[in-house]
Amino acid sequence: MDISYILNELGEERENYFNAIAPPIIQTSNFKFNTVDDFRNALADEYQGNLYSRGFNPTIDILRKKLAALDGAEDALVFGSGIAAVTIPVLALLQQGDEVICIENPYSWTIKLFNDLLPKFGVKTTFVNGSDTSAIEAAINAQTKLIYLESPNTFSFDVQDLEAIAKIAKAKNIITMIDNSYCSPLYQQPIAYGIDLVAQSATKYLAGHSDVVAGVVTGKKALLKQIFEKEYMNIGASLAPQNAWLLLRSLRTLPIRLEKITANANEVIKYLEQHPKVEKVLHPFSRNNKQLELAKKQMKACGGLFSIVLKNSSLEKIEAFCNGLKHILMAVSWGGYESLIIPACAGISKADFSIDNPRHVLIRIYIGLEEPDYLIKDLEQALEKI
Repeated sequence: MDISYILNELGEERENYFNAIAPPIIQTSNFKFNTVDDFRNALADEYQGNLYSRGFNPTIDILRKKLAALDGAEDALVFGSGIAAVTIPVLALLQQGDEVICIENPYSWTIKLFNDLLPKFGVKTTFVNGSDTSAIEAAINAQTKLIYLESPNTFSFDVQDLEAIAKIAKAKNIITMIDNSYCSPLYQQPIAYGIDLVAQSATKYLAGHSDVVAGVVTGKKALLKQIFEKEYMNIGASLAPQNAWLLLRSLRTLPIRLEKITANANEVIKYLEQHPKVEKVLHPFSRNNKQLELAKKQMKACGGLFSIVLKNSSLEKIEAFCNGLKHILMAVSWGGYESLIIPACAGISKADFSIDNPRHVLIRIYIGLEEPDYLIKDLEQALEKI
């Protein structure tokens, strides 16, 4: 499908809502039925229709169709947060005694899921270097039921070979799942490489205005129905219709927002790569990235997210640089208008910080929709202070 059709028309049966251009917010908790048979059928298979908005809702249905089409998937489920879109499918697909292989250094709450939550249910996780496909293959055993990827991953933006890993997993009947928040469907489509489930924090580029928290998972309808009928409905982490409507609003401008964000980031990266106080820039499309060829094979572009390491870095330098910024905001997340910064050391106590740990010295930067010269001036004056 053409992306313009997906974003502006797919699922929008305007004759059903007064020919309004914008889709409606169906702000209702429940739906009525004309006969007992109709009611019985809806109760028997809630995946097929609207019964109670904890499950599906007409506004959410429009969103699901668009998100599935963007990923080249059969269907989509939407959630109240990005981590719910990771946690609920994992809980639904695993049982006591199963094992997971997860790439090293994923999103912090994903680490908590695998390290803290799943062991309570007798599920073990092995973390491996995802850049080494042979390490993933070597970690597989008879109990392995899921391989979890995040390509590129958090802060260091390491890339995994999606096609090779998917082939290995399918040969052994193992489900593959990826967090694709970094790229969005516009810049990477993991399903085309054989990945089974694609999760995203819709809070990021899909919503794009720093005013919605949401998540999405796409994949085959049979697999999503299995997730829906178990943990999705029981845990009740569904998306509210009003937030689904805000996401529909945001999708209209997704391509042009990402195009501008990417162009801005490229300008800022070019400046930082040449700055004498910057040791290196970590970015999937960096000419210094050992995985550059693989990144360009799998990804169309990189968006606005990258990390830097300061030359002769220290905790004091990192804090002085970050504290010195006047216009780039210090905050979690990314994908909105505002440019953001988050030093890895903010998530580490000062006592635990180690200058010798390469991840501790990373400073993650998100470049938004401001003009690049405006952002470069802010970075320049902050760098002058260290």
